[in-house]
Amino acid sequence: MLLNIEKLIYGGDGLARLPVDNVNSSKDERGKAVFVPFVLAGEKIEATLTEKKAGFARARADEVIVSSAHRVAPPCPYFGQCGGCHYQHSDYQHQLDIKKEILRENLRRIAKLELQVEIQTHPSPPWSYRNRSRLQMRSRPDFAVGYFKFASHELLPVEECPISSPLINRGIAAVWQLGRGGKAVEGVREIEFFANAEDTKLLVECLCVPEARRAAVRAWAEELCAAMPEISGVVAFREPQKGVRDQMVTVGASELTYQIRSGSYRVSAGAFFQTNRYLIEELVEIVTAGVSGEFALDLYAGVGLFSTALAGDFHHVVSVESSQTSSADLSYNRSSNGEVVQATAEQYLARAENSRPGGKGAIPPHRVNTPGPNRPDLVVLDPPRSGLGESVARLSAAMGAPRIVYVSCDPATLARDLVSLLAVGYRVEQVHLVDLFPQTYHVESVVHLVR
Repeated sequence: MLLNIEKLIYGGDGLARLPVDNVNSSKDERGKAVFVPFVLAGEKIEATLTEKKAGFARARADEVIVSSAHRVAPPCPYFGQCGGCHYQHSDYQHQLDIKKEILRENLRRIAKLELQVEIQTHPSPPWSYRNRSRLQMRSRPDFAVGYFKFASHELLPVEECPISSPLINRGIAAVWQLGRGGKAVEGVREIEFFANAEDTKLLVECLCVPEARRAAVRAWAEELCAAMPEISGVVAFREPQKGVRDQMVTVGASELTYQIRSGSYRVSAGAFFQTNRYLIEELVEIVTAGVSGEFALDLYAGVGLFSTALAGDFHHVVSVESSQTSSADLSYNRSSNGEVVQATAEQYLARAENSRPGGKGAIPPHRVNTPGPNRPDLVVLDPPRSGLGESVARLSAAMGAPRIVYVSCDPATLARDLVSLLAVGYRVEQVHLVDLFPQTYHVESVVHLVR
């Protein structure tokens, strides 16, 4: 059938409608939403339905009949098969426009927020930007390293990745060389490369099945380090059992030092760190510039990317992180006027609420090393893709900070959480689109809220 693509939606698909004159559709189905990958707004395509649900359908584009002016030839030979990228068929400026409109539409539809400020766009070099890449690995029936195929869990062998840094691509090549040389290892399911800011050192992290043999994994890790001197270390974990990940093998270092303008960060295997090597400093500047005061609270602090920068402009910085690995790095990286609390954001905020006059209980607040006010001057929120959730959004608002900076990697959960913050008097002062993930549908944004 012929479909007209109306717009792109979050997730990478184009939105079309089943034709009203489609004789193969029932009367109720005509006009139903159809989602199609690898298309652009305004295109007319010949398509085949691949899935029909009660409220929508999915299709694949067999041929582009009328092409968008923004369509380009994808440079990656795996594009369309690989599940990692979604927009390589679009010129980069148009990718930014797509993401900007998706962010604006989600704020309008979910938060009922008509922005009174312009979305400030921060582009990235569109290629070789990733400092961290995770690939799937197998030894049988034949050795392969790669990504999952689009919309599946089937491995697509990949020998290079144009959105990953040059050093990471050399790491991928080294693993392929070992595998082809008969030096594959049983039981390693995933391999992740993490490069430092200069793209001169690699930390390799592996995820192994529970049955993997420690001695075999160690021998393979030693071979990999010998094959590529830029590898500082290899750390292998077993798949989590009852939520606990066992660090089974370490060869060489188990961490990297990531140096940027705002500070030096120890980042251990298993700790979170931002993945766009070109925009990390700009992201820190967007979040922290122009703010100062007595007390800053950094929730979901990771290894302290924002906390370290805030320490120069605030008398006291409290950084909250639930991951044991990340909080250990956070403690190592903290400034002398910083304090680390290992807890979830909800646990920390609930203690703070209960400690205030009129609070819900007698649980004492976490004692800070330096006396400071109960109310922070700034709260930084950088939650995972799932967002804050109702409880954390409510508790964050109850802190009464005059300024909140929300760093989001999902426009839908951002919009949902903003409902709670706007309801208690916060207003949007700035909105930034920081394109940490070119060629993909992922939307990173920073919203400054004041009251």
